[in-house]
Amino acid sequence: MVPAHAHPRPKANPLSDDPFAHHPELRDKIAAPEASFFRDFSFEGMIERFPEMAVHRDWPHRDDAREALRAAALSGHSGDLWVFGYGSLMWDPALHFSEVRRAYLPDYERKMMLVEWRGARGTAEAPGLMAALDTGHGCEGLAFRIAADLVDTETRILFRREMLAPAYLARMVPVELDDEPVQALTFVADHAVPDMRADIAREEQIRYIAHGAGFLGTSRDYLANIVAHFEALGIEDADCESLLRDVDEYLSAKAQSA
Repeated sequence: MVPAHAHPRPKANPLSDDPFAHHPELRDKIAAPEASFFRDFSFEGMIERFPEMAVHRDWPHRDDAREALRAAALSGHSGDLWVFGYGSLMWDPALHFSEVRRAYLPDYERKMMLVEWRGARGTAEAPGLMAALDTGHGCEGLAFRIAADLVDTETRILFRREMLAPAYLARMVPVELDDEPVQALTFVADHAVPDMRADIAREEQIRYIAHGAGFLGTSRDYLANIVAHFEALGIEDADCESLLRDVDEYLSAKAQSA
């Protein structure tokens, strides 16, 4: 992993109102919030779009429970809020932000460890796999600064997406922005959730990603999309890249033996 401060960047005007002042190269790589599917995301809206999810109505957090989790995560916080993204939040944050910075989170890493079997990218018979943030050797990502007067509105939107159902824990963590340490909100793996498999073996990862598929597409395409976006954003993650190669080699071998 290469810490964020290893990426050279142009000098930015500290008084600039341009969110991309520090990293103009990211301007066309991050979707505008108004264009995002996640801006007005809800489970009921998901059911309207994907009726297959109706059988899982008891799975999501209740709205009041989600609000309690949001209040607990932001307890004691005031002023602008940094949000650390390590997956799709990086290229599709669905948030109004005042600043985006390359960031490095020590002691955590991305892991393909969240088993998906509810029909989105896998089934009970052929589960898929998605990413989570777990303890590890460090993680490159992007940090978004939310202006103080927008924190309430934007975190409601963020929690409807990231805390839709049990999977993650909302945590304030120390991240590095070049040589500037800040506290940022992020979402880490909840090991109390059975679908979160911290001990998943490489062979299982490969098999799940190779065979998992659902109404959102395949788990293989999910991982390939992550790797492609990382390349576009200049984010380094050798683990995701090597896992994708292993999956493709597995699929190629299966096709040749068929």
